Amino acid sequence: MELSNQEARVIGCLLEKEITTPEQYPLSINSLTMACNQKSSREPVMSLSEQETQDIIDSLTKKRLISEQTGFGSRVVKYKHRFCNTEFSDLQFSAEQLAVIIVLLLRGPQTPGELKTRCNRLFDFESPQQVESALHSLASRDEPLVVQLPREANRRDSRYAQLFSDKHYLEQGTTQFEVNTAPAAKTSTNQILQERVTSLEEQVADLTKRLSELEQLLD
Repeated sequence: MELSNQEARVIGCLLEKEITTPEQYPLSINSLTMACNQKSSREPVMSLSEQETQDIIDSLTKKRLISEQTGFGSRVVKYKHRFCNTEFSDLQFSAEQLAVIIVLLLRGPQTPGELKTRCNRLFDFESPQQVESALHSLASRDEPLVVQLPREANRRDSRYAQLFSDKHYLEQGTTQFEVNTAPAAKTSTNQILQERVTSLEEQVADLTKRLSELEQLLD
């Protein structure tokens, strides 16, 4: 499976919303476009038109990764993924693995610490080591799905990238890495506060977006 960056964004949004807002899933073209263009929890920020989103959906439909669903009595076409954890997909992930894949699809390469914080609405990881374990299980498949990138200057931890749309990272990194099983150092108060602030900021941004969607529906 090989996705473009925009296809990865659409798939990532469908996976995310299925977990975080199940009452709104599947998504209409309008909701899916807004999800793709969110200014929070997206890197890079995109500005897709509904026509561009529709073109991406058509491409993914040809790849059998998206299907349409029209509710009884409704003329609004909605879309759901067939990417993983369905009877139509060979990809089956645990909750931990799926959370990691979603964030990597939506936000690009991340460290285990960043994934732990940014997966909070998808799965409640207890430690970065638990994140590393999920990453290791994804990298050790017959066809690796994530790769560990070389550690950058001034960074304590390496970043990890998904290989659905970021296959070029495979040449730079490695899928043969060890999980850090050493006990985690005592987390400082400042670090705990920073993680809480980051989590709250993302929750506020998401609530603001959902309020904006409701206002548009009421107009």
